[in-house]
Amino acid sequence: MQAVRWASPPQTERELLSRAEALAGQNLTALARSCDTQAPPDLRRHKGWVGSLMEALLGASAGSKADADFPQLGVELKTLPVDGRGVPCESTFVTSIPLLEIGDVEFEQSRVVRKLSRVLWVPVQGERSIPLATRVVGAPLLWSPSAEQLQALRDDWEELCLYIARGEVEAITGHLGKYLQVRPKAAHGGVRRVAHDADGARLLANPKGFYLRTRFTAEILREHYHLPGRRP
Repeated sequence: MQAVRWASPPQTERELLSRAEALAGQNLTALARSCDTQAPPDLRRHKGWVGSLMEALLGASAGSKADADFPQLGVELKTLPVDGRGVPCESTFVTSIPLLEIGDVEFEQSRVVRKLSRVLWVPVQGERSIPLATRVVGAPLLWSPSAEQLQALRDDWEELCLYIARGEVEAITGHLGKYLQVRPKAAHGGVRRVAHDADGARLLANPKGFYLRTRFTAEILREHYHLPGRRP
């Protein structure tokens, strides 16, 4: 099947899912060719390339990174590299953290909720032993968190935001949070953003982002694709 690129944004969830289903089973070489480009040799210097390719193919139109990729539908697009067992290969970036404003935001109005309320997951072969150009796209999934999952995300979000609000942003480690974690999000370690210290004074800190742990995305895949394994 020849890859197709849709220039206009999808108007319904059904249309978006149909577009994503049409990409399933195709490799990244064919998909890149339909966008008049080619796959890089690897992702070491091209992190995010697969996600950008999927956005271009599916007609994503978000004008702001704080919005969902398909703002007219309220749907976020997340590519998910998986191994041969269907297990996610890495954590999933959710959104950057506005360090100065995060303490004034409620969970329901947070970027995390906006990004994860409705997600189109697109699994892609992610094993390093498979050349990037020949990796195949899997069957997509339109997903919303269950009440239990949303509560777990809220618990993590509130714990992590408390550190930031108290001016302890640099004390946050990747070990905090059961499902949601905070990690540096910058091109290199020299990048800085304004934050608050414990006394309310402004300081320069590494940019941070919210990420989903693989145990969370693995749970989603097991539930919807009936993969073997225990709940984390």
